[in-house]
Amino acid sequence: MSGPINWLSQVTSITKFGLMSLPQRLGSVAATLVGIAGVVGVLVGVLSIAAGFKQAMAVSGSPDGAIVLRSGADSEMVSGLSHDETRIVADAPGVARNASGPLASAELFVIIDLPKRATGTDANVPLRGVEPSALAVRDNLKMIRGRMFGWGQDEVIVGVGAVQEFAGLDIGSKIKVGRYDWPVVGIFTANGGAAESEIWTDAKVLQEAYNRGDSFQSVSVKLNSPAAFQPFKDSLTSNPQLSVQVSRLSDYYAQQSETMTLLITTLGYIIAVLMALGAVFGALNTMYSAVAARTREIATLRALGFGGGAVVLSLMVESLLLALAGGALGGGLAYLAFNNFHTSTMNFQSFSQVTFAFQVTPELLVRGISWAALIGLIGGLFPAIRAARLPIASALREL
Repeated sequence: MSGPINWLSQVTSITKFGLMSLPQRLGSVAATLVGIAGVVGVLVGVLSIAAGFKQAMAVSGSPDGAIVLRSGADSEMVSGLSHDETRIVADAPGVARNASGPLASAELFVIIDLPKRATGTDANVPLRGVEPSALAVRDNLKMIRGRMFGWGQDEVIVGVGAVQEFAGLDIGSKIKVGRYDWPVVGIFTANGGAAESEIWTDAKVLQEAYNRGDSFQSVSVKLNSPAAFQPFKDSLTSNPQLSVQVSRLSDYYAQQSETMTLLITTLGYIIAVLMALGAVFGALNTMYSAVAARTREIATLRALGFGGGAVVLSLMVESLLLALAGGALGGGLAYLAFNNFHTSTMNFQSFSQVTFAFQVTPELLVRGISWAALIGLIGGLFPAIRAARLPIASALREL
């Protein structure tokens, strides 16, 4: 066992000497740390946007919830259902009921322009008309300030995310809906879901304001249980009176997040790859400087019997440790700067703004530090091989 133990001792000794020499190379070491920290910080920061957006969509759908749209529609914006069709949906098997009737809400979805608080530029904000059963269908909705709008009244309530991002939505303010100004009477939360980006009002009042007659765009329902979804779906899709598509709410919102999540993730990796190339060159420069500064030391160790493999591995370990330190620094800064940072972005499926909070998750931090480790290994490999191949006699003569 002396061979492996001796080899490990050699690696440990060379690595220790290398780390002790770091103060002599503060400039190049600091540049490498900052470069790798920048890569990890940007990667984690950008991906936290996608994670936050996806999380906001994921919590919007409960396992016992379903949504019904016109067949072929990929969002509520391009869907359309008549009043009679919405009643057939509400009476379908599997829909939960309470004392007031089936837990089904026929809904209208329109877009209004409101200025963003930060920039003053106009943004598409969703205005949703709902029926009284909507509060039972979406049982995660809770009023936190003010009151519920009056049914049959020109009043609105606003999601807390919309209040934070868009101007003119505080309680007591008025928003222009069609030709009328409607007062904001309450603010609600929805467990961080997409509904917090919306403004809600009575569907019948909204139909009148936009001359929509008795039409709707979707029906959201609460089922007796998640297992009731398939019988519910089969009864509607096989009904000759209807031409609809039925989705679980969780699946619908997951599909709504796909385009934006893919776009942000792709952009994040493109930026990270470009920055990583610069960080790799920084790591190469640092480790080549380390080899140049320790040429005679390495040659002396080789002359004393230290193996070339031990030299390579020790320099790789040194480079990896520097990279991990930079990665940890970048990940920590990304967490402090981005986690729970609130913003809004366009949902290209509905062409409306969705407010959400960035999510710097443990999985993203691990991914970022893994990138740092890869940069460190690549940056340390070639200088380590050069050090191990230095002819001992000529290296001892180098200054």
